Amino acid sequence: MVSVQNISIHFSGTYIFNNVSFLINDKDRIGLVGKNGAGKSTLLKIICGLMEAEKGEIASPNGSTFGYLPQDKISNSNLSVIDEARQAFAEINRLAEIRDKIGTQLAERTDYESEEYLGLIQKLNETEEKFNLLGGNSAEGDLEKILMGLGFERKDFLQPVRTFSGGWQMRVELAKLLLQRPNVLLLDEPTNHLDIESIQWLEDFLVNYFGAVVLVSHDRAFLDAVTKRTLDISLGQIHDYKASYSEYVQMREERRESQMNTYNNQQKQIADIERFIERFRYKNTKAKQVQSRVKMLEKMDKVEIDQFDNAHISFRFPPAPHSGNIVLEAEGLSKSYGEKEVLRDLEFIMTRGEKIAFVGRNGEGKTTLSRMVLGELDFSGMLKTGHLVKIGYYAQNQENMLDMEKTVFQTIDDEAVGDMRARVKGLLGSFLFSGDDLDKKVKVLSGGEKARLALARLLLVPVNLLVLDEPTNHLDMRSKDILKSALLQYDGSLILVSHDRDFLQGLSDRVFEFRNKKIREYKGDIAYFLESRRLEHLKDLEEKKKKAADGQQKGVSENKINYEKRKQLDRDKRKIQSRIEKCEEEMMALEEQIEEYDQMMAEPEKHQKRINDGSLYKEYDALKKKLEEVTENWEEWHSKLEEIEEMI
Repeated sequence: MVSVQNISIHFSGTYIFNNVSFLINDKDRIGLVGKNGAGKSTLLKIICGLMEAEKGEIASPNGSTFGYLPQDKISNSNLSVIDEARQAFAEINRLAEIRDKIGTQLAERTDYESEEYLGLIQKLNETEEKFNLLGGNSAEGDLEKILMGLGFERKDFLQPVRTFSGGWQMRVELAKLLLQRPNVLLLDEPTNHLDIESIQWLEDFLVNYFGAVVLVSHDRAFLDAVTKRTLDISLGQIHDYKASYSEYVQMREERRESQMNTYNNQQKQIADIERFIERFRYKNTKAKQVQSRVKMLEKMDKVEIDQFDNAHISFRFPPAPHSGNIVLEAEGLSKSYGEKEVLRDLEFIMTRGEKIAFVGRNGEGKTTLSRMVLGELDFSGMLKTGHLVKIGYYAQNQENMLDMEKTVFQTIDDEAVGDMRARVKGLLGSFLFSGDDLDKKVKVLSGGEKARLALARLLLVPVNLLVLDEPTNHLDMRSKDILKSALLQYDGSLILVSHDRDFLQGLSDRVFEFRNKKIREYKGDIAYFLESRRLEHLKDLEEKKKKAADGQQKGVSENKINYEKRKQLDRDKRKIQSRIEKCEEEMMALEEQIEEYDQMMAEPEKHQKRINDGSLYKEYDALKKKLEEVTENWEEWHSKLEEIEEMI
């Protein structure tokens, strides 16, 4: 158990936390929620000791371990992926050395009844227990499972970490953290760098994790799948709900409604008492009753309403200008970076008003195709933009799209044209930039603030094709909901790259899955895609289980399997021989019938009527065709029999 006691900290004169307390129990699954800037990341750093609070303390049992994953951490490691991940085994390796050293000492001693010998035995047992608790016996197997669960393939294991993108380097850091098996996992936006498959794997891992998990995430589906408790950080206070995120939202509204009702009832009661006091204050006959009510007011516990920061962005996309019916058309579209082929022979057509979601593992080409649509990358094949198509683009990495030296106001004002120039401050205000915020340089903004600024810039010029690459990575829940609402009302075409399942739900007409340099199309939204992939995954699992079972049998007894195979081949041989015999019997019967018809046609005067109406010839032809079919079957069964005899 970890106890957070009376924590307070403030920045720029404003309290981020003001005397807050709560407990983290041994197997808690806690989601930290709140708007951007509420202090979620700060709280994680305080808990794990990277920051100190101005007041209060963190108390935990001796030997408690904390594992912290920040939002971003770039590694310049020259080690390979697997060797870097093995750095997580430092404690396991230390315990193994101690265990081996004690084992050697015990083997050399003969004073089996001495206190020193018994002490060594006890220390060995304690060391072995810690070693097992950290997964020492299964470390290498766990290493491979976790790396592959997070999206790495075996061919990636020996590649240097520094050759991977920042997102993949974060996966290595996450893998190291999970392998260390700390008592308390503190994860700050762990899904930002993961694709849907890896997120689902991480969900299962965290649900079954032996210790406590505290995570910050703006992925509603991820929070609902993992957490059972929600801490809402708002205006310097923490409100504790024993519920997952979606349940917390409902409970918070119900709690606030109940508080409002109680507050209003109390205010009415107070008003009634005050009126009585005011009316009879100067009447001696009522002095006792007046004093009683004055004391009643003094003793009354005033009902307080939880205060929440309800400030949120507010916007709608401008109406989309008219375009041709065909928005995008690709044929034989391919892209390579040097010798590395990313996309191969893509073909698709996007029509006006369509909304398409790009999903798939990171590095499969989603962002590459988005940038090809924008004309930022060259390619081979054909990719044609339709008549009068105007594109608006939101980049995954805003540092590459925004001028870090400009102020917030300059970023919008320099690009605003026409009537929009007079509305720059109003536009920025709707994205929560006002007052001194307007003069802040972009480089000092948080990730969430940069995301809001980039969205504001999208509204400066009406477009009919929006290309949004991971637009929700740094947006809080409320902002995501408002963006989703705006996209649902947007009447243009949309390409949306995202791994946020809840955000994607209901936003697309089609899903393009990027896999193995190709795209596979699913008609429908993300729910249909996930269900289809789940069924395919189950089928793959069954096939793998069957192969694994076959392999296990092979390892247990090769002779037994060979015997079973021979038995099966013998059974197959007998079946085929039986079918060959049936074919031969049928062939003999047909040949006898054909001979009878040959005799009938040799004596036409006896069968003149059937010859005249053609029935004799039709029956004869039917028998000949049937004989051909049976003969072909007989030949096929003979070929199969020969194959089996060769195997035997």
